[in-house]
Amino acid sequence: MTAHALAGALADDGRRRIFAAIVLGAASAEDVTERTGLPARVVLTGVRRLTDAGLVTGVNGALAADEASLRTAARDGRPADDAEPAADPVLRTFLRAGVLVGMPAQRSRRRLLLAHIAERSFEPGTRYPERAVDDALKPWCAAGGSDHATLRRYLIDERLLTREQGIYQRP
Repeated sequence: MTAHALAGALADDGRRRIFAAIVLGAASAEDVTERTGLPARVVLTGVRRLTDAGLVTGVNGALAADEASLRTAARDGRPADDAEPAADPVLRTFLRAGVLVGMPAQRSRRRLLLAHIAERSFEPGTRYPERAVDDALKPWCAAGGSDHATLRRYLIDERLLTREQGIYQRP
């Protein structure tokens, strides 16, 4: 089971309720129906879909969450780090697959992260119009860890980019 399949299986409110009831001890479709208040037909369909997805097993006729499958999905579905394993822990914490997932509150950590972004996005001495700077920063913000305008402002505040008359440059 992949993390994507897991998310798909639990995307429906009814299936989430069914899965929760099974995790909390409901061992049969009748138990699930009683605990969730859902119609039996919905429960049977939901149990089948959860079983097909690998979230639920029917060991000896009793329903149970497939914990091994969940552990495997959690382990295998982890996004790859943008940095090498030996690289700075700040980069491993705030970057996933080349995308910013958060912004450090501590200034020294934020500066380290911003320096990494500036080095990979801009050539020293090259002049960039604002639109080009925005286009270079938007991919870093795809996960919603920040927005490109905030990122641009931080780069200027930390003097990793300079701005003069709408033209940006990495010193």
